[in-house]
Amino acid sequence: MSQELIDLRQSIMEGRYDDALAIVDEWEWMSKEQILQKIESFLVRLLVHLIKNQVEQRLTNSWAASIRDSVLKIQRLNLKANKTSYYINPDGWEQDLENAFKDAIFEASVEVKAGVYKPSQLSEIVDKVGVMNRAKRLIDLTYNYSKEGLRDIIDDEFCQLPGGEDWNLK
Repeated sequence: MSQELIDLRQSIMEGRYDDALAIVDEWEWMSKEQILQKIESFLVRLLVHLIKNQVEQRLTNSWAASIRDSVLKIQRLNLKANKTSYYINPDGWEQDLENAFKDAIFEASVEVKAGVYKPSQLSEIVDKVGVMNRAKRLIDLTYNYSKEGLRDIIDDEFCQLPGGEDWNLK
């Protein structure tokens, strides 16, 4: 990064504004790529826990915490600095979900029922459409609620998951 700053300063001082803009464009692209990679990481984490929940038909506090945290982090990362636009728009998740699902199956195979399933076996057991729809529903909520409101809504969503029927009971 320091070399890029030196190059940027040099380009500006020498009046090579096209070169300076090219450096800024590269930084912008790298920043966006890092954010998208982080979103993908949280998306995989979300899917892993939804897969575990579906296959094992239970909801642990740990899984709920991971699901909740993943959704909240996706919301925070996806909103651009201008607070009015997103890196991934509501209708743009299909490919990201597909790619993340493949990785999530692999990771979940290690954890589901203490790792008794190979990824290919787990793929056959999991209702992919159900998991993907649940994930998409949780992601869609990130566009409709503030960070504060989203926390309560996610808690309500836990009641819809297997094993979460009495999640909100006191």
